[in-house]
Amino acid sequence: MTINEEAILKGYSLGIFPMSESFDDPNIYWINPKKRGVIPLDDFKISKSLKKEIKKKKFKITINKNFNQVIKNCAKKTENRPTTWINKEIVELYSNLNQIGHAHSIEAWFKNKLVGGLYGVSLGSAFFGESMFSKMSNASKICLVYLIANLKIKGFTLLDTQFVNPYLKKLGAIEITRKNYLKLLGKSLKKNTNFSKKVSQSSIYEIIHSMTQTS
Repeated sequence: MTINEEAILKGYSLGIFPMSESFDDPNIYWINPKKRGVIPLDDFKISKSLKKEIKKKKFKITINKNFNQVIKNCAKKTENRPTTWINKEIVELYSNLNQIGHAHSIEAWFKNKLVGGLYGVSLGSAFFGESMFSKMSNASKICLVYLIANLKIKGFTLLDTQFVNPYLKKLGAIEITRKNYLKLLGKSLKKNTNFSKKVSQSSIYEIIHSMTQTS
């Protein structure tokens, strides 16, 4: 299968996704893990401390304002991340997917500077989270909370994180079998949603309030 924008969307519908070995590797490979990471939207909760950080409105949160810079930041090598799986071709392919309405970004801004964000792909009522970055404490966490609030408001049924790492586990990610994942995916693809649909800030905060832990 040639890896282009159409093939990427087809791959997601089949339960596979593309990755490279490193930023400097020109090749892209299809990944089909035996276990899949997901964040259950109905069960997602945030801590009271994180809610307090959100209420401070330290960051300005936007959607699809600068997808290209978000994915480029996710592809950058950092002290804690000596290499990434996002190569130049992936940056170009997903930027094209953004242009046609299938790839989306959430951005966190501080004093007009991009300090955090995440990006992913929407298909049906499924959102496939790809990567996130943070230059300030809580920036990417708050982007994730805004993403989930948007997904819930817009009727999404699946948030795929691909894998589960300690960071994502703290944010509510769990592992499920490939078989169970494909069942969830099949149901999600039957329902159409619009990630780009605008929602009010009051709706976002109402959802965030409902997601706060009670203890």
